[in-house]
Amino acid sequence: MSDLPVVAIVGRPNVGKSTLMNRILGRREAIVEERPGVTRDRKEVVAEWQGREFLLVDTGGWLPGGDDLDAKVSAQSERAMRSADAILLVVDAVTGVTEEDARVASVLRRLSTPVLLVANKVDDVAREGLVWEFMDLGLGEPWPASALHGRGTGDLLDELVGVLPEPPEEEPADAPGDEVRVYSVAIVGRPNVGKSTLFNRLIGADRSVVHDMPGTTRDSVDTVVETDEGPIRFVDTAGMRRKSRIDEGTEYYSFVRALQSVDRSDVALLVIDATEGVTHQDQRLAERVDAAGCPIILLLNKWELLDADARSSVTYQVSQRLAFMGDSVVLKISALSGKGVNKLLPALTEAIDAYQRRIPTRKVNDVIAAAQSAQPGPHGARILYATQGATDPPTFTLFSNKELPAPWLRYIERSIREAFDLGATPIKLRVRRRSA
Repeated sequence: MSDLPVVAIVGRPNVGKSTLMNRILGRREAIVEERPGVTRDRKEVVAEWQGREFLLVDTGGWLPGGDDLDAKVSAQSERAMRSADAILLVVDAVTGVTEEDARVASVLRRLSTPVLLVANKVDDVAREGLVWEFMDLGLGEPWPASALHGRGTGDLLDELVGVLPEPPEEEPADAPGDEVRVYSVAIVGRPNVGKSTLFNRLIGADRSVVHDMPGTTRDSVDTVVETDEGPIRFVDTAGMRRKSRIDEGTEYYSFVRALQSVDRSDVALLVIDATEGVTHQDQRLAERVDAAGCPIILLLNKWELLDADARSSVTYQVSQRLAFMGDSVVLKISALSGKGVNKLLPALTEAIDAYQRRIPTRKVNDVIAAAQSAQPGPHGARILYATQGATDPPTFTLFSNKELPAPWLRYIERSIREAFDLGATPIKLRVRRRSA
């Protein structure tokens, strides 16, 4: 992905940048709502047109001179501008040239990067005459388009791929066995617990907007990081609240995207604000993440702000309210200062290793035989044979002579977990009955 040319979509708030991104991709990737400020982080997705792939970057509205959050969002847009190989400046043809349009155009004129001026919301022929006002921006002839209806976007994309740098010569393809898998790690938690701060620290760049207002992150943002253990995709998700407390359309879609990110991930990092303790909302969220079936690492953020009594109280709350998480690793960290974050990568490596571990059939049956000898199944229930059928998570098929009671099945699961040091990795047991 790093070799692909980068195309940044920029412009002031509410001109249709995210709608244009969705139109180019052909699917609803970015959250769209008819009010400014919905997109705040940079979102990067691979797009393709006429056989040319490129990295499409959707940015928040460029609005200098606003409040602190506006300034951070604008800074994200400016970073995208500077790193892009081509830029799509989106303006609202119906509204006409605004002061913000003129200011962002003045920034773009100083760059050597090709800029295509997209006059959006030209939904029909009657509006085409509106675009010529934008010649005053000094960025060349505007492209009339309707991101919502797709009008003019094909011609725009033809021009875009024409200004992109030529692709490098293809190297010989790797053998099928040489392909490196990229594991996905979702960072989840309630709003304003420090997820984006942790995300930025892990990737080593200010990719997500960090602000002390809950709900700053609206969409899931991901970046692949090369580590000593191989590439890992970190996904920063929007703050997740109970459905009953979600009262606006944008927040609902943010919630849905966060759940989708968890379901697609190999490991989840559950961030809890240690200064607030384990809340009822944290507990409900942990249950939802646990149901996704991936390993969970619990991060108690802002740990340095607690005194000895508060630390003891939070530790007790974890043991009581999150007992269902079993042997999940618990790390005390400070995302802001970085203290304790160095322990995260080794914990992730262990979790991923256990998640994809494959155990020889002979060893599985030896462990089950020993477990049955130590505690035979009730009413003559017996496992005749067992094998591991899948990984991610480890999945075992047990062939039995009759139905296996749930309590005894949990004993078998615990025996497998302890024998093969699977830690907090979820285990699936599938029971198939065989006649004697």
